[in-house]
Amino acid sequence: MTNLDLGQRVYGYMRTCHVATLATIGADGPWAAAVFYVSDGYTLYFLSSPRSRHCRNLAHDPRVAVTVQADYSEWHEIKGVQLEGEATLLTGDEEERARQLYALKFPLIGKLEGAPAAIAKALFRVRWYSVVPSRVFFIDNSIGFGHRDEIIPTRAR
Repeated sequence: MTNLDLGQRVYGYMRTCHVATLATIGADGPWAAAVFYVSDGYTLYFLSSPRSRHCRNLAHDPRVAVTVQADYSEWHEIKGVQLEGEATLLTGDEEERARQLYALKFPLIGKLEGAPAAIAKALFRVRWYSVVPSRVFFIDNSIGFGHRDEIIPTRAR
């Protein structure tokens, strides 16, 4: 399999999943949080409260590790993405792009007038972030237990 084929498999896989586990480090130690995300290539976009522990951690150290995987019941079915990189708080055009991509994957975000009041209210308090990876791995146990390929990210925002 070429890197291009592998990259397309990873892009496709990331589009089918909705939740990523974001790992950060801060004064209180390591922390992991589940976040809804949208991907553009290998770059992930998510929204979160700046008061959350993981966002407070990002304000002090932007380095992150992220996993994306579906829920599997058999070890030989496991597939997933592992990446490491840096998270950035978005503003301006970058924030607007993240909102547009997110609304395509999660239509509720694009139509706040129809969203439950609690969700609409919460969305006014969040901030938007990107994760640009420096390393990406794709795990595919259907090839063999612990099979892992590294992809060199060629597209960063």
